[in-house]
Amino acid sequence: MAHTRKPPLVTGISPNEGISWTKVTIRGENLGMGPTDLIGLTICGHNCILTAEWMSASKIVCRVGQAKNDKGDIIVTTRSGGKGTSTVAFKLLKPEKIGILDQSAVWVDEMNYYDMRTDRNKGMPPLSLRPANPLGIEIDKGKFPQKELEALFPGMSADFTSENFSAAWYLIENHSTTSFDQLKLAVMNLKKQANKKNEGSLQYVKGGLSTFLKAQDALSAIHQKLEADGTEKVEGSMTQKLENVLNRASNTADTLFQEVLGRKDKADSTRNALNVLQRFKFLFNLPLNIERNIQKGDYDVVINDYEKAKSLFGKTEVQVFKKYYAEVETRVEALRKLLLDKLLETPSTLHDQKRYIRYLSDLHAEGDPAWQCIGAQHKWILQLMHNCKESYVKEQKGSLLLHSPMVDLDSEVRPSSLGHLSRSASLKRGSSNQSSRDETWRFKAPQQVAFVEKLTKLVVSQLPNFWKLWISYVNGSLFSETAEKSGQMERSKKNARQRQNDFKTMIQQVMNSLVKLIRGALLPFSLGENELRDYGGWEMKSELSSQWLPHVIETVRLSYESLTALEIPNDMLQIIQDLIFDLRVRCIMITLQHTAEDVKRLAEKEDWIVDNEGLTCLPSQFEQCVVHSLQSLKGVLECKPGETSVFQQPKIQEDVYQLSINIMQVFIDCLEQLSTKPDSDVDTTHLSGDVSSSDLFGSIHEDSSLSLERRLLVVLSNCCYLERHTFLNLAEYFEKHGFQGVEKITQVSMDSLKELDQRLFEMYIELKADPIVGSLEPGIYAGYFDWQDCLTPTGVRNYLKEALVHIIAVHAEVFTVSKELVPRVLSRIVEAVAEELNRLMQCVSSFSRNGALQARLEICALRDAVAVFLTTESNSNFKQALEALPQLSSVGDKKLLEELLNTFKSSMQLQLTCFQASSSTVVKT
Repeated sequence: MAHTRKPPLVTGISPNEGISWTKVTIRGENLGMGPTDLIGLTICGHNCILTAEWMSASKIVCRVGQAKNDKGDIIVTTRSGGKGTSTVAFKLLKPEKIGILDQSAVWVDEMNYYDMRTDRNKGMPPLSLRPANPLGIEIDKGKFPQKELEALFPGMSADFTSENFSAAWYLIENHSTTSFDQLKLAVMNLKKQANKKNEGSLQYVKGGLSTFLKAQDALSAIHQKLEADGTEKVEGSMTQKLENVLNRASNTADTLFQEVLGRKDKADSTRNALNVLQRFKFLFNLPLNIERNIQKGDYDVVINDYEKAKSLFGKTEVQVFKKYYAEVETRVEALRKLLLDKLLETPSTLHDQKRYIRYLSDLHAEGDPAWQCIGAQHKWILQLMHNCKESYVKEQKGSLLLHSPMVDLDSEVRPSSLGHLSRSASLKRGSSNQSSRDETWRFKAPQQVAFVEKLTKLVVSQLPNFWKLWISYVNGSLFSETAEKSGQMERSKKNARQRQNDFKTMIQQVMNSLVKLIRGALLPFSLGENELRDYGGWEMKSELSSQWLPHVIETVRLSYESLTALEIPNDMLQIIQDLIFDLRVRCIMITLQHTAEDVKRLAEKEDWIVDNEGLTCLPSQFEQCVVHSLQSLKGVLECKPGETSVFQQPKIQEDVYQLSINIMQVFIDCLEQLSTKPDSDVDTTHLSGDVSSSDLFGSIHEDSSLSLERRLLVVLSNCCYLERHTFLNLAEYFEKHGFQGVEKITQVSMDSLKELDQRLFEMYIELKADPIVGSLEPGIYAGYFDWQDCLTPTGVRNYLKEALVHIIAVHAEVFTVSKELVPRVLSRIVEAVAEELNRLMQCVSSFSRNGALQARLEICALRDAVAVFLTTESNSNFKQALEALPQLSSVGDKKLLEELLNTFKSSMQLQLTCFQASSSTVVKT
C-alpha cells in the first residue's frame, strides 16, 4: 500500500475489571476504519473478536471471555494498522460461588440475557437491548419536530425494537445529514453483523470440539461395557440399577429445587408482566395521561392518543386491555361532556366554537354538536335582546322615580327652531355643533334612543358570528381531516340541508325580536296588545322629539347595511326595511308637528323692530324655522339602497300635505294675533310652562306704548314680504326635499295670507280714514258757513288744511314702517276723502257764485295736493264733485281761482313735499 496507517493503540477500557462475560467499552486511537477492518481483539489473552462491535475508529464494545490470566493487556489487530498496543490493562475477577439453593440478589435482564449453551439470545443481539449505533456510523440527530414525524409515519416508530419499526423514520431522525458513502458503509456493517451471527454457532462448535470428542468416547465406552456384560435385560443388572439411581436423583432434585423452581416461575411471571407493561405502557398510562392533558387543555394530544388506542385496542379480547380501554372510554366521555359544556357556554368566540366542534367530531360525540351550538347561540342572542330591553326599561322607571332631568327630556333637550335661530341665523347646522352633540348625546339621550343604539350594536356584533357558524356548518369547514375520512362531514352537510328551514326560522325570530323591540320603544301604537306586553313596557310620558328620530333611523340603517354585508337573504331583512319606512314616516310627521309648535312660539321673538325694508325679524325666523326642520329631514327623506319613497302612499301624501299647510296657517294665525290682540290676549295655551311665563313677551311689554295702528302696519309689511319672498322660497325648499302637492300648499297658504292682509289693511284704513272723513263735514260748515251766502274766496279754509295735515301724518306713520305701503294706504285714504267730498257736494242744493268758486278752489287744491295718490275711483269722485258745481263763467273768476291755488301750493309747499317724494312710486290699489 502506498500509505500505511499507524497501529492501534488502546488508551482506556471501561470498566477496567470484572468477571467473565462483562461488557466493556474500549477506547483508543486507530482502532480500525470499519467493522471489516477489525480482525483481532484479545483481552487478558482471550480472543473476544466474536462479541466485538466496532463503533468508530476510537471506540469498540465487546464482552470479556474466559481468560487464563487474572490481568492482561487489550490488544487490537486491524488490517490497515496491524497488531496494536495497550497502555491500560483489564483485571479479571473470579465469580463468587453460589450454592444451587442459595438466593442471589442479582437482577437478570432477560432481554439482555445471553445463553452460552445455545447461542440464542432472547430477541436481541447479545451486547445490549438497544445498540447505541446499529449502523456503525456517526449519529447526527436532526431537528425535525416529533409531531411532524408522527404525522408523516402514522402508527410507526423509530425504535428498531418495536414491531412497527420504520427504517425511513429512523434514518430521518438519526442520519438526515449523513452522506451517501457513509450510508453505503452502514449497509456493509449490517451485512457483517448478519454474517457474524450465522458464524457464531460454528465458531462455538469449533472451540469445543475436544469436549464433544471426549463425550463421544465416554458414550462409546459405556456401550462396549454393556455389550460385554450381556445382562442388559436381566433384573438387577447395571442398567436397571442405573435407572433406579436416576429416578432417585430426579425425585431428590425435584424435592430440593421445588422452591427454587417456584421462585423461578414467579420471577418469570414478573418479568413477563414487566415486559407486557413495558410493551403496552401506552395503554396502561393513557387514562392518567388523558387526565393530565385535559387539565392542561391539550385536547389535540388526547384526541390523537384516543384514536391510536381505539385502533389498537378497540376490538381486543384481552381482559386487562379491555379494562384499561374501558377506563380510557370513561375519561373520553367526561371530556366529551366538558367540551360540549364549553361549546354551549356563552359568550364564546367563533374560533373557540369551531375548535370545540372539531374536537367533539373527532371524539365521535353523539348527536350533532354544531347544530346544538347554533341553537344555543340563537337562544342566547334572543335572551340578550330581551335583557337589554328590561335593563333600560328598569333604568327609565328608576330615573322617573328619582325625578331625573331625563323626565322632561323632550321639552328640555330638544333644540327647538327658536333656540337654533336665537343662536345663529345660519340655515345649516355646523359641524362643530354636530360634533358637540355627538360628545354629549349619551348623557342627554332618552332611554329609548340609548336602548336602540345598544340593541342594534348587540345584534350587529353577535349575528355575524352566528351566521358564519351556520355557513361553516353548511360547507363542512368545522371538521378535521379525521372527520372527513370517517364520513362525518358528509353526514353534517346532509343534516345542514335538512335544517335550512329551521335556521331560516331562527334568523327570522331574531329579526322579528329586533324590530318589535324597537317598535315597542319608538312606535308602540304599531304593536298589538299582546305584543306590547312582551316588547313594550316603556313609560311614554311624551312623544319622542324629532331630534332623536333621525339618529335612530341612521342607527337602524347602519345595522341593516352590516347585516346585508353578511349576504343574508333580502327576504329575511325585509322586516327591517319596513321598520325603517315606518320610522321615516313617523319622523316626518313628528318633525312637521314640532315645527308647527315652534312656529307658534315665534310670537315671543317678535321685537317690533323694523329694518330698512319695513320688516321685523319674524318672517326671517319663520323661514329659517321651516328650512331648519326640512334640513333635519334631508337624511330621512333620502332613499338608501332597498328603500322606497315615503311619499308613494296617498295617505302619507295627504297627511304631509295637511301638516305643511298647518305650519303656514299657524304662522298666519300668529300674525293675526300679534296685530289685532292686546298683549294680554295673545294665545299662550300651546306653550310650555316656561314659555307662558311673565317673561315670554318681555320684548312686547317693554314697548307697551306700541299702538294698534303701528302693529297693523308692521304686520302688513311682513305679509307683503311673505307673499313676495318667504312663501315662494319655502315652496322651493319643499320641492327640493321631494314634497308632493307643493303648488297646492303654496296656493292655499297664499290665499289665507292675502285674506289676512286684506282684513288687516281694511282695519287700518278704517282706523285712519274715518277720522279724516268725519272731520270734513263739520269743518266745511263751521261758523254757520252757507254755500249760497258767502264772501269772495280769499284762500283754502282751515278744515281742508287740517285734513291734509292728517293725511300727511298717515303718510309719515306708514313711511316710517314701510315706504312700499305708502301708495297703497294713501290712495285708499284719498279715495275715502274724495268720496266724502263728492257726497257733500252732491248734497248742496245750490251754490252762489262765491260759494261755487270756494268749493271749486278747495276741491282742486285737495286734488292737486294728493295727485300722486289718485286712483280711478278717486279721480271719478273728484270729477263728480266738480261737475256738481256751477261752471265758472267769467275770466276773472278763473284767474282768481288760479291765483288762490298757487297761493295755497306756495304756502303748503313744505307740507306737500312728502307727496312729491312719492311721485315715482306706483300706486297700488
